[in-house]
Amino acid sequence: MTYARIEIAPSILASNFARLGDEIKKVEEGDADVIHVDVMDGHFVPNISIGIPVVASLRKATRLPLDVHLMITNPELYIADFAKAGADYLTVHVETAFHLNRLVQSIKEHKGVKAAASLNPATPLTSLDYILPDLDMVLIMSVNPGFGGQAFIPSALDKIAKLRKRIDELGLKTEIEVDGGVNPDNAAAIIDAGADILVAGSAVFSKKDYAGAIRGIRGN
Repeated sequence: MTYARIEIAPSILASNFARLGDEIKKVEEGDADVIHVDVMDGHFVPNISIGIPVVASLRKATRLPLDVHLMITNPELYIADFAKAGADYLTVHVETAFHLNRLVQSIKEHKGVKAAASLNPATPLTSLDYILPDLDMVLIMSVNPGFGGQAFIPSALDKIAKLRKRIDELGLKTEIEVDGGVNPDNAAAIIDAGADILVAGSAVFSKKDYAGAIRGIRGN
């Protein structure tokens, strides 16, 4: 089955950082829809990646939306800087947010920036009960965050389906993004469960043909 307009968001965590500009250009030419940027601080997750200057450089290098995933503690300290750097989506983890409503509203204060919340595999959907209508996107983690190349956790499918049902019941336009272990073998099941955006790291950047890899995830 072909899912022509499912959005694909290559995760630059799996790219060659020595050639990051070229990598971005290649996935853009390969019909990617979004660039997924994992920001990790070595505290919330056991890894350190990139920060605000790289996001600012990426903004100059691509026309695609930048989906900035803040896997960091105290995200409220950095919202304004990442927004000014050029983020189109800012995703914060509910596990790090003591005042999630305030944090989401602070993202929305920046014109054109969409607010998203992410849930780790063991975090229940009920944590979104009072914030879902305010979110532009929910990111379902289908691996434990911090490293690329992990295997998809199957229980995420049920979580995606339940979230899709809830969004539809409320008549919301909130998008569902899925990140972790996405590949051509499981993409159809993830989309059938209700996902709108698939984050793909090694499934794209480990291949010689990025455009072909993106088509493979879409199913064509």
